[in-house]
Amino acid sequence: MSSSSGFAAWNERPAPVGPSRWRFPSADEFPAHDVVGFGGDLEPETLVGAYSRGIFPMPLEAPEPLLAWWSPDPRGILPLDGLRVTRSLKQSAKRYEVRVNTRFEDVMRQCANPARPSGWITPAFIEAYTRLHELGWAHSVEAFDREGNLAGGLYGVRIDRFFAGESMFQVQRDASKVALVALVALMQESGMTLLDVQWRTDHLASLGAVEVSRASYLTRLAAALESRPS
Repeated sequence: MSSSSGFAAWNERPAPVGPSRWRFPSADEFPAHDVVGFGGDLEPETLVGAYSRGIFPMPLEAPEPLLAWWSPDPRGILPLDGLRVTRSLKQSAKRYEVRVNTRFEDVMRQCANPARPSGWITPAFIEAYTRLHELGWAHSVEAFDREGNLAGGLYGVRIDRFFAGESMFQVQRDASKVALVALVALMQESGMTLLDVQWRTDHLASLGAVEVSRASYLTRLAAALESRPS
C-alpha cells in the first residue's frame, strides 16, 4: 500500500458526536425479520449510535422510498483470517496503487451509480456519509491504476475495532477486491477484529465471507467496541 495522509487519518480519533435524539430498539426487541425500524434521520449521532447497536440504514421502496433500519439475521461477516486471496488476485494487486481516504465522495458516487443493479445509495446518503467522513468516522479504500485513474474502491464506517463495509465498486478488473485485501490488512495492522459485510452474497462468499446468527454478531460487535486499539 502506498503512503498518504489518508493512512494517518485511519487511526486518528474521530470527532465526538452526542447522543441521538432517537430511541434505538434493544436487541431483545428486534423482530424476527431483518428490518427493525423506520424513519429517523441520517445525522452523525444517529448513524454512530445505530452502528454501535448492530443496526444500519438502507432505503426501502414501499412504494415510496422509506428510510429503514436493518439488523439481518443471519449476518454476513468476513473473518479477517479467512480472506481468500487467489494467485490471480495477487497478480492483479500489482497493477494498482492503494490509497485511503483520498476520494471518499467519489467512491460513494461510483457505488451509487444508477446503472448498477439494486442501487440504493441516494443523494441524502452521500451527503450524510460524506459528513461522517469529515468527522473521521467513515473511510474509503481506493485502488488506482498506473495512469492514476480511480479503478475501484469501497467505503464504510469504523468504530473502534469494528468496520462496517457499506458498498464497493470497480470499473477495472479486480480493483474492488484489491481494495478489500488492503482493508483487511489495514484492519489487522490496527488491531481490529470485526468486518461486517451485512449479507453473505455469492461474491463475498467467494472471498471468505460467512454467516453468523444475529446474536453471535452482536456478541462479536460488543467485544470489538470494548476498547480502542492501542
